[in-house]
Amino acid sequence: MENQMNGIQTGYTISKTLGEYLFDCLKQEGITEIFGIPGDYNFSLLDTLERYAGIRFINGRNELNSGYAADGYARMKGMSALITTFGVGEMSACNAIAGANSEHVPIIHIVGSPPDTAQKARKLMHHTLLDGDYDVFRKVYEPITAYTAVLTPENAAIEIPNAISIAKQKRKPVYLVVADDLVMKPVMAHQKAAMPKVMTNPKTLQAAVDHMKLMLNQAQKTVLLVDVKTQRFHLQEYIRKLAESMNVPVASTMFGKGAFDESHPLFIGVYGGDFGSSEVRNTVENADCVIAVGLVWADSNTADFTAKLNPLQLIEVQPDKAKVGEAEYLNVLAEDILLALQSTGYKLQGTVSKGTGPYDRLVGQPDELLSAVSYYPRLQRLLKEGDIVVVETGTFYYGMGQIKLPRGVTYIVEGGWQSIGYATPSAYGACIAEPTKRILLFTGDGSLQLTAQEISSMLYYGCKPVIFVLNNDGYTIEKYLNVKTENQTYNKVPKWSYTKLAEAFGGDAFTVTVHTNGELDEAINRAETECGRRLCIIEMIASDPMDAPDYMLKMRDYMEQQEKLRN
Repeated sequence: MENQMNGIQTGYTISKTLGEYLFDCLKQEGITEIFGIPGDYNFSLLDTLERYAGIRFINGRNELNSGYAADGYARMKGMSALITTFGVGEMSACNAIAGANSEHVPIIHIVGSPPDTAQKARKLMHHTLLDGDYDVFRKVYEPITAYTAVLTPENAAIEIPNAISIAKQKRKPVYLVVADDLVMKPVMAHQKAAMPKVMTNPKTLQAAVDHMKLMLNQAQKTVLLVDVKTQRFHLQEYIRKLAESMNVPVASTMFGKGAFDESHPLFIGVYGGDFGSSEVRNTVENADCVIAVGLVWADSNTADFTAKLNPLQLIEVQPDKAKVGEAEYLNVLAEDILLALQSTGYKLQGTVSKGTGPYDRLVGQPDELLSAVSYYPRLQRLLKEGDIVVVETGTFYYGMGQIKLPRGVTYIVEGGWQSIGYATPSAYGACIAEPTKRILLFTGDGSLQLTAQEISSMLYYGCKPVIFVLNNDGYTIEKYLNVKTENQTYNKVPKWSYTKLAEAFGGDAFTVTVHTNGELDEAINRAETECGRRLCIIEMIASDPMDAPDYMLKMRDYMEQQEKLRN
């Protein structure tokens, strides 16, 4: 009875309830806001939170959007939390949590469930399948999270720190469910069982680095390729120091955009296989050694697998393993490998040549109608150091992926899961996480219609992002992806008055609809002054609904060729 943890004696104690202990643990991780939707099975959690100092509840318009918001918040602050109710609430949030799993975003998803007494009696309660099974939804979450646990006063002091530790280590969401009548019960304190720390095996590290040296010593042209896990596992500084010590060009993938400072003299651009910059592609694919960090070999990250990286000339560094050619080395941490590579003495001579970006030059007369070739250079010029840029899946994803980012810009995109509608609530979450920074949201008319409710939340909480809505009359990206038929009615969307959304939601905003380059220039200039005091919505009317950035045009050509070959 002498052992203590967080000031609580071993055994039952009234000093901390389960809810208080849970919020203590989240607060220790720097979480100051929790997203979610109230429901009768999470009232005890929310009542405890209202009385708790240091964390506030951020209400969303539905659970899916709150999950997306928690995702955006976690990308800014390292971790987030979400509270939903049992069954109906958690099922609504499933898509957002699965996306966070795919994208390596740690969210602590907390579910309030029916009273423990009702569960033990197998009573048929609302928000259930009315079969007495209260474990069914936790089982749904098992494959889309890194860990699940049913909290009780007896196990909370073990399970909560354990779940948080796993979320941090694996950079994935975890799931905790607690019965409504147990939240106010005192927790039983336990001696903290230290989670086994993942450490590098020194012998394996030495073998891996020796193999890498051998490959590098034979290389005349080496390139660093950074991907999304560079960001998620906080490897950016290791990458920068390695690039500078080796004096090698650095490219990012589409998923990994923003993982390396794009204003750095060694950065050459985004590698997009056959669809991206030909200069970047030639540099990467003609290298005799590519050091790829956190690489995700997915279709939307490799331009439909047109990226050509010779596996025998590839050094692949993942968070906890490495691969050199065909040899795999397990139990080696990426930071240890990247540090060791700095001391190999490998260094390229000369300066890295940087080509021009596709949007470096402003084109289009002021009175000309908007088109991709004219508005993307203007959007590139708009960006400033320290901005947070949130980009929707769709046309903007492929266009903004080719824009050059200023130093210190945070770039948020759901490149792998690609759930349409993600960006608007994610931008809302980023606004809550970083209320003093400028947030720029780039979304499409079709995507916005899925999650437009969170503009209401932005207004309610005083968020002031600049929202660009590309109105190209429907799901243009889907029209591009379907090469089998034309004029699909299912890819059309209703015509909304996007600039009137703020008024409909009861808020004040600067709004404008633009058709020409000159109107866009004027709107951007006005928004730069207005965004300091209110939300801004700029609706961009595409002159041609099928207008698209060069990346999408190449993608469409490739898909048409593939379809012909299949037929």
